[in-house]
Amino acid sequence: PLIDVDDLEEFAVRPAPQGITVKCRITRDKKGMDRGMYPTYYLHLEREHGKKVFLLAGRKRKKSKTSNYLISIDPTDLSRGGESFIGKLRSNLMGTKFTVYDNGVNPMKTTSSLEASTLRQELAAICYETNVLGFKGPRKMSVIIPGMNMDHERVSIRPRNEHETLLARWQNKNTESVIELHNKTPVWNDDTQSYVLNFHGRVTQASVKNFQIIHDNDPDYIVMQFGRVAEDVFTMDYNYPMCALQAFSIALSSFDSKLACE
Repeated sequence: PLIDVDDLEEFAVRPAPQGITVKCRITRDKKGMDRGMYPTYYLHLEREHGKKVFLLAGRKRKKSKTSNYLISIDPTDLSRGGESFIGKLRSNLMGTKFTVYDNGVNPMKTTSSLEASTLRQELAAICYETNVLGFKGPRKMSVIIPGMNMDHERVSIRPRNEHETLLARWQNKNTESVIELHNKTPVWNDDTQSYVLNFHGRVTQASVKNFQIIHDNDPDYIVMQFGRVAEDVFTMDYNYPMCALQAFSIALSSFDSKLACE
């Protein structure tokens, strides 16, 4: 079945169709003066016969105290005020917790009582923890995303204060209407002397950044997987209930995470 991406803005936040894995590729562009520090990441949908369809671009903002990535549906316009701005990923000061927002209004920056529907939604939160092995072994990720309603639509989470955020809900164990996911624990392989996951041929290079995201109730259902296939090329596949913007942001956080164990 062909995945319809005519309306990129709509597609980016639409959950993957049930029963279909959306297969994508991320390329990292480090060209230019400061691209080493601020590379641009491009997300493409893979079609048959090697064709690719552009979906999203992401780039870290300069002069930002914390890691702050802007995500756009236009590969040439990565500005905050642009028409194509679709969301952002922001980390805490430690660089261990990230939140993904759509392009709605920050409730802290508005004085009027805006229509609730214009307030920004939180689409995901990602937490990295060091593991018992310190930086040597696989890192532990928790991903919290809004739940789905009976019509398979995403529950809208528009926090008006710090207590309503996805991270706060998760930390307070208030997990009603949210889904908590984790990365699948890799298995030690004696032959390669490394931790490995089975990516079924979608990932060809070993990297500590490779990961698979699952729900504890069904560890065989891969909600998302990400891994390296070349120096600056990565595959990113996601399934229901995740959308492209959520999955791409989770991947960006993994590039950035201070707890990467390289």
